[in-house]
Amino acid sequence: MPYRHLKAIASQFEFALTALAVDARGQLHAGGDRAVEVYDGDGRRVGRWAASRQVCSLTVAADGTVYVGEERQIEIFSGAGQIVRTLRHPKLAGRVTSLGFSGDDLLAGDTWDRAIQRFDRTGTFLNSIGKDNPVNGLLIPNGAVDFAVALNRTIFAANPGKHRVERYSPAGGLLGHCGRFDGRDPAGFTGCCNPTNVAIGGALFTTEKAGPRVKAYDFDGRLLGVLATDLFDPNCKNMDVAVSPAGAGPERVYVADTVRRTIQVFEAVNS
Repeated sequence: MPYRHLKAIASQFEFALTALAVDARGQLHAGGDRAVEVYDGDGRRVGRWAASRQVCSLTVAADGTVYVGEERQIEIFSGAGQIVRTLRHPKLAGRVTSLGFSGDDLLAGDTWDRAIQRFDRTGTFLNSIGKDNPVNGLLIPNGAVDFAVALNRTIFAANPGKHRVERYSPAGGLLGHCGRFDGRDPAGFTGCCNPTNVAIGGALFTTEKAGPRVKAYDFDGRLLGVLATDLFDPNCKNMDVAVSPAGAGPERVYVADTVRRTIQVFEAVNS
């Protein structure tokens, strides 16, 4: 399915735009600096609240609760921005650069362990994902662990040092992978360490750095198309990507320009 560039949303972050997530109502949540911003479907800012530390990631639960990943902790807010509680655990020893849900379980990408940590909703640690390999973790020269979760609970994790996206079960078993190094064919990943970020909607979406680009693949790893290469500052890296929920109109893909601190919006076009 082709995608068209719809618009750009200018955030109010002064220093960093690091995280994007879309809730069940189609509202976009963006994280940066020490704050979370909320935008409606037209790109108007409808909310903002402070976090206690630099925001590294975020996700929104089905009930509207917002989970914010930071250094060594996860802050949990109501949909209106009131703090509910803070999750700290020895397994969250670095920056929490990605968050998501697998059924009732909370998943957190931890940079210190180079792995995805799985917790139940009470905060009890269950297992690590991505460490059962000779290098004892994901290869992250970009300094971030990023993943997305499919409806069947399969976890798609970027492993940029291996130029691929890996698929895991919630228990941590490697189910397969797709991707390869290629400096010319757009189906491949270039440079020392791509892709940097992933998201799942009607396709598997990836972002890359040096130079920045956004691509869509089917779930077997076949390239469907390049969404954009020239809309982003050339120095962008770790461009977070989020997808609107199914049933909320045409699928929209949101991508963070980490240098200009804007959000580029793409929309699916029925062919």
